[in-house]
Amino acid sequence: MAYKISPDLCVACGTCQGECPSGAIKEGDVYSIDADVCIDCGTCADACPMGAIAPGE
Repeated sequence: MAYKISPDLCVACGTCQGECPSGAIKEGDVYSIDADVCIDCGTCADACPMGAIAPGE
């Protein structure tokens, strides 16, 4: 199950994108995670200073 970024908490700082080993995080007004590319490692969630990333359901 891929991780998800909360659009309410994401401030588009880019920290998560730089930490993602699979390149699953896409830039935008708020960032998003491509579920087909995400390897569920949690590196992005650990790196997010806003706590905006959590495992998807």
